[in-house]
Amino acid sequence: MSIWWSLQLRREAASVPLARRLLIGTMETAGVDPDISYDLSVALSEACANAVEHGGDTAPGASQAYQVTAYLDGERCRIEVADSGPGLPRAQDFRPARPDAEHGRGLWLIQELADHVHVGAKPGRSGTVVSFDKILKWTKDPSLLTA
Repeated sequence: MSIWWSLQLRREAASVPLARRLLIGTMETAGVDPDISYDLSVALSEACANAVEHGGDTAPGASQAYQVTAYLDGERCRIEVADSGPGLPRAQDFRPARPDAEHGRGLWLIQELADHVHVGAKPGRSGTVVSFDKILKWTKDPSLLTA
């Protein structure tokens, strides 16, 4: 089974639960194990929250949106969150915060919940892309197959 969707969302806090609910609904309908769905939805929430907080330019005319794309393909789910902010420091300078830090734990949490994580610059433009994936487990009775 293959499902994918892509959203362009405003950099507002209200967009985070919207993306999370869409992901959970898609995974539930496809028959993904609820524990896997929960892990990926928390990771998505962290990536979206980072895009909302850090992912935009305040200059007039700058994009105030970010994009979320999710792919459920075969045994894997891949999620990408792309923003148009100033980007991250050089990859070799970037270190996620410690788990006990007050701020900056989002990328650490994503790394703990996903199988593979990549954080990098948008090709050819400013901005950051956080992509992560996880091997899926399935329930015995996926809703999509019994409908």
